[in-house]
Amino acid sequence: MFTKLPKWVEYGAFTLALIAGIVNAIGLLGFEHQAISHLSGSITLIGVSVVQEPKHALFLVGLVFSFVIGSALSGILISGESLKLGRHYDSVLFIEAFLLTLSAILLDLHISLGLCLASMACGLQNALVTTYSGAVIRTTHLTGIFTDLGLMIGGRLKGQPVNHRKCVMFVVIISGFVCGGIIGAMSFSHFNVISMSLPASMCFLLGLGYRIYRQTHKN
Repeated sequence: MFTKLPKWVEYGAFTLALIAGIVNAIGLLGFEHQAISHLSGSITLIGVSVVQEPKHALFLVGLVFSFVIGSALSGILISGESLKLGRHYDSVLFIEAFLLTLSAILLDLHISLGLCLASMACGLQNALVTTYSGAVIRTTHLTGIFTDLGLMIGGRLKGQPVNHRKCVMFVVIISGFVCGGIIGAMSFSHFNVISMSLPASMCFLLGLGYRIYRQTHKN
C-alpha cells in the first residue's frame, strides 16, 4: 500500500509527471498535434483514421505499439513489486533520455518517427513506477488518478476514512503534469520541437542522481 512507499517517492513522482507533461505538451503543439503520454485518444483516432485516412491509422498503430515496447523493456530491466535500492531505475531513465533525445532530432527534421520514440519513452517511464507494494502509480496520464480521487471523495462522503498519503501522491502527480504542460508550452514557443531535449536532459539528470545515491548508500 501507499504507506509502505519510501518518503522520497513523492519527489520522484512529481518529477516524472513533470517530464511526461512536457513531452505531451510538445507532442500536442508540434506539427502532428499528437498526444504522446497516453493512448486512449490515439486508440479512438485509429478507428476514425481507418475510415477517413487509412495511412495515418498505420502511424497511430505504430505509436501505440511503441508505448507497449517501452513498457516491455522496462519490465525486462526491472523486476519485483517493491521500491528497492540497487534496481536498475537509472538504466531505464538513461534509456528514456536517449529516446527523447533521438525524438527531438527526428521531430526537428519533421520525421514523425520521433513521436513513436517519445511514445516508447513514455511507456518505459509509466511501467517504471506502475506497481509498487500494491500501490498503483501512473506518471504519464491522469484518468485513473482522477477516478481514484472521485472514489475517495465518495467514500469520505459516506464516512469512510481517507488515505491521506494516497491523496497527497495524487495531488503531487497532477501538479507535476500541469507544471509540465506549462513548461512544455513555454519551451516550445522558444525552441519548437527541439525542446523535447529538455525532458531528455531531466531524465538523464534524474538517472544520474539516482545512480550516485545508489552507489553512496549501497552499504
